[in-house]
Amino acid sequence: MENHEKIIPGGIVRGSITVPGDKSISIRAILLSSVSEGTSAISGLSKGEDIKSALKCIMQLGIETFKDKMGNLVVEGKGMKGFAPLTKDLDCGNSGTTLRLLTGLLAGQENTYTLTGDDSLKKRPMERVITPLRKMGAKIECLESDYSLPFSVGSSLLKSIEYNVPVASAQVKSAILFAGMYADGITSVIETEKTRDHTELMLNACGVEVITDSIKKKVTVKGLKKIMPINMSIPGDISGASFFIVLSTLLAGSSLTIKNVGLNPTRSGVIDVLREMGADISVTNKRLAGNEETADLEIKSAELTGITIKGNKIPMVIDELPIIAVAGAFANGKTVICDASELRVKETDRIHALCFNLRKMGANVEENPDGLTIFGNGALHGSEFDSFGDHRIAMAFAVAACALKEESVIEGSDWADISFPGFYDLLNRIRGISQN
Repeated sequence: MENHEKIIPGGIVRGSITVPGDKSISIRAILLSSVSEGTSAISGLSKGEDIKSALKCIMQLGIETFKDKMGNLVVEGKGMKGFAPLTKDLDCGNSGTTLRLLTGLLAGQENTYTLTGDDSLKKRPMERVITPLRKMGAKIECLESDYSLPFSVGSSLLKSIEYNVPVASAQVKSAILFAGMYADGITSVIETEKTRDHTELMLNACGVEVITDSIKKKVTVKGLKKIMPINMSIPGDISGASFFIVLSTLLAGSSLTIKNVGLNPTRSGVIDVLREMGADISVTNKRLAGNEETADLEIKSAELTGITIKGNKIPMVIDELPIIAVAGAFANGKTVICDASELRVKETDRIHALCFNLRKMGANVEENPDGLTIFGNGALHGSEFDSFGDHRIAMAFAVAACALKEESVIEGSDWADISFPGFYDLLNRIRGISQN
């Protein structure tokens, strides 16, 4: 992905949009439906590259999928141990969610599988998943270097464990819970901070008993023989919506409605943070889609003020921190992001990438080991921004470019397709900008 996108600044955001289906929920629905007993139907699925990677993996494992007349994805589940044996590697592309959650399911199968991914995914930390799964009895062998891709997951009888997760990670929690369905007994995960609970909600919808102790931050699942198929509509991705929330906030005179956005309480922290900064965001038409909270968002332009984001707020906005940092550059005063060292091990080192690009547009920023400090509302200007092969960095600085006075360029712009195909077209259309 070497393409670049020229961003013409300005415009006024008007109208109503939808955003792609939630990536986290989409991947979980695909993976769980593949091991269910029967036929699942999923609507509103994200069309990003990560979703394609998840679908490719389950189809390679012998799971049949097709689109029905309404455009819904239909998945013919083959049961909890129905994956076909393979000799070819399972390629998870750039999708850390697919890799880590699929590893949990493969740990309970009766065959051995090899997992790999793109260069970016090969650099991401896997010890946090491999260690607890090995404690459960999973046979995981790293083929080139310790705790990195590619690695094999072998046939094994799993035992239940109680595991204290050392770092707040919904992916690690989910991988252990998935493996726990195959274990004999009760498996519990204890978190340092509460993370997104899409897995728990979806397992409940599949007939799996999940017990959550919010005080102890403990989630428990029992071993079982089968799960029910999934029938659900995927809500719009709050992470994808956050770029357009900030865009509408920054461009004076703007007013935008984003329909059908997932507002799971463990994911909607970005709204709380932006409101604290002064954003004008209204939530309307609240409803449930499956077990997930959904609503429409109405955003109007507003002046922002810098704040401090730290502690237990960080896991709730970890994916939205790039666009929050961009908002901080346009805010009055100082924005501090700390306790966010997890940003160092995402698709890229997002702390470094943010500081690099913020400085390119003239922002005064300090890089810290666990975050950054942004001294906002300085003399900002258009520039050439580097995506660093990261979809959220590419989209965050495309939004920044819209609020600057000069044209800008996003190098590696195509990485946005990982989670938001058509992002740049929508960015221009709702501002009334023509690229012709």
